[in-house]
Amino acid sequence: MTDATQTQKRERHKRVLTGTVVSDKMDKTVVVQVVRRYRHPKYKKYVHERAKYKAHDPTNDARVGDTVRIVESRPLSRNKRWRLQSVVERAPLS
Repeated sequence: MTDATQTQKRERHKRVLTGTVVSDKMDKTVVVQVVRRYRHPKYKKYVHERAKYKAHDPTNDARVGDTVRIVESRPLSRNKRWRLQSVVERAPLS
């Protein structure tokens, strides 16, 4: 296998999440809130579950309110385990 094929194969199994940037105050890091909605098995009611992930943003591109896509990566720091893949939608300027 070529080196490019191996890289694609490794990338295929990494989780990709979409969420909203809630903080961009750190250098090269954004905090992304991901909302997961599922139906409760017993009560049959829809439940919203929120999780916050720190993602690596090397160009400081993302801003608060942007919808972004993050991808799982190797540990980059104590709490950073995700990389910013792309900005899906920009927040309106206020």
